[in-house]
Amino acid sequence: MANPMIELYQKERQSPWLDFIRRNMLDDGGLRRYVERDGIRGVTANPTIFEKAIDAGEDYDAQIAQLVRDGVPEHDLFEKIAITDIRHACDVLRPVFDASGRADGFVSIEVSPENAFRTQETIDEAKRWWREIDRPNLLVKIPATDQGLPAIEECLAAGVNINITLLFAVEYHERVMEAYLRALERRVAEGLDLRDVNSVASFFVSRVDTNADKRLESRIAAAKTDAERQRLGGLLGSVAVANAKLAYHRFREVFGGERYRKLEAKGAKLQRPLWASTGTKNPKYSDVKYIDELIGPDTVNTMPPQTIDAFRDHGVVRRTIDEDYDGAMRVLASLESAGISLKEITDELQREGVEAFAKSFDQIRATTAAKAERIKQRAGAA
Repeated sequence: MANPMIELYQKERQSPWLDFIRRNMLDDGGLRRYVERDGIRGVTANPTIFEKAIDAGEDYDAQIAQLVRDGVPEHDLFEKIAITDIRHACDVLRPVFDASGRADGFVSIEVSPENAFRTQETIDEAKRWWREIDRPNLLVKIPATDQGLPAIEECLAAGVNINITLLFAVEYHERVMEAYLRALERRVAEGLDLRDVNSVASFFVSRVDTNADKRLESRIAAAKTDAERQRLGGLLGSVAVANAKLAYHRFREVFGGERYRKLEAKGAKLQRPLWASTGTKNPKYSDVKYIDELIGPDTVNTMPPQTIDAFRDHGVVRRTIDEDYDGAMRVLASLESAGISLKEITDELQREGVEAFAKSFDQIRATTAAKAERIKQRAGAA
């Protein structure tokens, strides 16, 4: 039987990426099996997954013990662990990177969210990750905050591959695409090569529905007529995909224009939209909703393992991302007519996203320090 995961790229040129990484899947060949069985063409890492693996398992104990013996400060332990895993994952994906003409096969790691609102610190950290990991198929994640946007441009102009993250609004997506084009134009002006500059724009999906649905349900509960309840109910679970369709439409407009074509002639690659947060949060919705409804060329969809399993089992591969664009516009117009501001939703989600990532980083540092302390105590008792 055909595997729908593999067909995503073969039939529709959508690259499926895995939103998960931990040491044991690198050591036992699990990541390589995802590549071979499911056509996985990239990996995104996040600190929450690292934190759980460090806390609950023994995958990282030997390295932590060695780092402690080497005198590495507790604050820096996670960074050393992450560098090891990301390098290993980059090496596993290197054949995909090479076979794709260096246009796919990437592994992402993010700058510390404590720098999300500090431009120069973000630039410095992204460049440091780039130097220390030292793999051409690395993508450094930088959030699309107002302060992050100039950092994104500066890093891309310097030849650092960037995954722009925490995108919720089409307005910010437009600013991200502009930053990418400006960075490429700066390289042209300086006589630098464009062929190895890579970037994706991570547009978050399911969280938009979670937030919008909560607001809609509040208005449904207060509705005075059945007609109003029905009208509002029809918007449930439809806002996130509509928002993503608008983002894809703008992507096609921007990268179909003369400005990009001039850069493409010099070797530039597309800055593909990456659909993030694609695991279904609401059990009332299909477990492959944010895969089925967002399939289209020149895109990436990064999926947690359970979503990959579900799509492999019952996913349907069909180009959907630019279906019924007018319908998507009507959904968002109806949302505004109901007194719900999409801008308010996306602004709130970006703030919450930065806060959540910051909390995750604080947690992983605390967890790693606690694990190091336990290892030291065991060593002292032995």
